[in-house]
Amino acid sequence: MRTAHDTHEPSRVVSRDARSGRPRDWETSASTPGEVDAAVRAAADAAPPLRDREVRIALLRAAAREIAADGERIIAAADAETGLGVPRLEGELARVVAQFRLFADEVADGGHLGVTIDHADTGVVPARPDLRRYQVPLGVVAVFAASNFPLAFSVPGGDTASAWAAGCPVVVKAHPGHPHTSELCAAALRRAAGRAGLEPGVLGVVHGFDAGLLLVRHERVAGVGFTGSVAGGRALFDEVAARAVPIPFHGELGSVNPVVVTEEAAAIRAAEIAEGLAGSVALGLGQFCVKPGVVLVPRGEDGDELVRLLAGRLAEVPGGALLTERIRESFVTGVGERTATPGVTRLVEPSVDGTAVSAGLLTVDADGFTPLLGEECFGPLAVVVRYGSRAEAEGVLAGLAGSLTGTVQLGPGELAAGSPWVEVLARSSGRVVVNAWPTGVAVTWAQHHGGPYPAATSPATSVGAAAVTRWLRPVVFQNAPASVLPPELREDNPLGLPRRVDGAWRY
Repeated sequence: MRTAHDTHEPSRVVSRDARSGRPRDWETSASTPGEVDAAVRAAADAAPPLRDREVRIALLRAAAREIAADGERIIAAADAETGLGVPRLEGELARVVAQFRLFADEVADGGHLGVTIDHADTGVVPARPDLRRYQVPLGVVAVFAASNFPLAFSVPGGDTASAWAAGCPVVVKAHPGHPHTSELCAAALRRAAGRAGLEPGVLGVVHGFDAGLLLVRHERVAGVGFTGSVAGGRALFDEVAARAVPIPFHGELGSVNPVVVTEEAAAIRAAEIAEGLAGSVALGLGQFCVKPGVVLVPRGEDGDELVRLLAGRLAEVPGGALLTERIRESFVTGVGERTATPGVTRLVEPSVDGTAVSAGLLTVDADGFTPLLGEECFGPLAVVVRYGSRAEAEGVLAGLAGSLTGTVQLGPGELAAGSPWVEVLARSSGRVVVNAWPTGVAVTWAQHHGGPYPAATSPATSVGAAAVTRWLRPVVFQNAPASVLPPELREDNPLGLPRRVDGAWRY
């Protein structure tokens, strides 16, 4: 957080071109304390109609339509502000549209409400009362937009979609790297709110560093979704914990996403693995939260060949602009610190040319691996760790913090017989990837995007249908007559919800 010698926050938020660094013809004001308070209170006032499932379904489906309809304008702004490229952003926008539709389907299904009924039973000792449980929305959710996904993890992203699906209005703290994109997306979502008969306050957007602090401290904010750096996320997490009434903080902070290549895999598929790994490391110039950052490769001729091929592929990757100047400066600093570590060899030297950077590859023996090398370096850099035994490799993995993903590349014999590496990686990863690559997070019912700290601050997922449960809390009604029960818990099940009754699922 800010210190006594920090300068005052700028009063203007300026949109900048990621490729040139120059200001674009768009700016807005940093939100004042009064504007943050007004946004939160407007969101709270807009909440009651969201309790209606049909309203939520209509809102989510309208959001998908409005974002798609304004896609060309949104993508143009996002490309200018992030430099991610139109093809990548077209895919991201399609993901956003699909995400809103998935959550509409989840609300229609109703399974997220967790309706559970245990009828009274006087034949047991002690006698059991009638108990009926379901989940209700927390209230206003504060969302912090991410730099690397100006659509899918920002104003129209999964946090907003899942909060709406839960029945929670949202106030987003826009990322300074794409403020114009944020406002265009907010306008589309407010149009969707109007089509669903809701007030525009159901989606608020605020700008500026101080606005984020005010959001997490606001008494009417009931939950926080964050995607960003370990330092920033931990500071906000501590702010939330220090509140008089702490609230849930679901943060995705940092991840090195280790990869293990076995001897058998290196012997049989060196070229294939090098090709896929280079693509995963360099995708989006390494600015994906699931970029492989630490790669364990066996010592020996086969491992040497794999590393040689990997270095060659990464050396061919065109340089480009990182998302913001601050990210570029952190990347350059991180590369310098790692290359200065004793025992580290630079196989591919990252270069910086104006706003553009290129990919890099470092290598170190397992016995020279240090905690610094196991920290995330956001950008197109990977560290290859050469191991001579399974014990050496497991020792490196044991020293890593929690990750979003863990990947293992196996040979055909290991696939047939089973591999202990799957269990090893599952101990500290939220998703285990076998003979594939972690970049690319499908939006589905089964997906989990999270992991042990610092990958996430809670066991919940930020991607997939299960993300809605972050913004709900359970309530049990005991011996309540039908006249006072919510429709979700009535005996005749007027909403047709899936329920667990006396221990058995009924649909």
